[in-house]
Amino acid sequence: MTQAPSHTAVRLVEIRDEPLDVGEVVAALDDDAAGGLTLFVGRVRDHDGGQGVTSLDYSAHPTAPARLRDVCDRVAGAYDVHGLVAVHRVGHPAIGDIAVIVATTAAHRGVAFDASRSLIDTLKSEVPIWKHQRFADGAEEWVGLP
Repeated sequence: MTQAPSHTAVRLVEIRDEPLDVGEVVAALDDDAAGGLTLFVGRVRDHDGGQGVTSLDYSAHPTAPARLRDVCDRVAGAYDVHGLVAVHRVGHPAIGDIAVIVATTAAHRGVAFDASRSLIDTLKSEVPIWKHQRFADGAEEWVGLP
């Protein structure tokens, strides 16, 4: 589910059901003028809230790609970044797989760090992507539903 970025600094915005690749993200941000590149990689963990997680699924609303693009455009417009990437996994990733990657480049590290934090925090709060977790005791939980 790819959406074409509209802000010139936005290099890659995608929600996909295939494994995510950190190398692809770093390559998309290759820029000799950027002095700092920050990268956040969110992985599927084996626990949540003190319970063992055995598996999970991510689902996205049909508007999620456009919402993700909007978040990326807003963050790129609010910070002096050279490049920005956000990719999120849907489907059935395994424990330890990458679930989300956000990254930014800027002339200096402070801007890159601030923009990346804003990007992941805003993505998590505004993009309609939901997690269905299954626990070791047989319980299930949906996370992020409206």
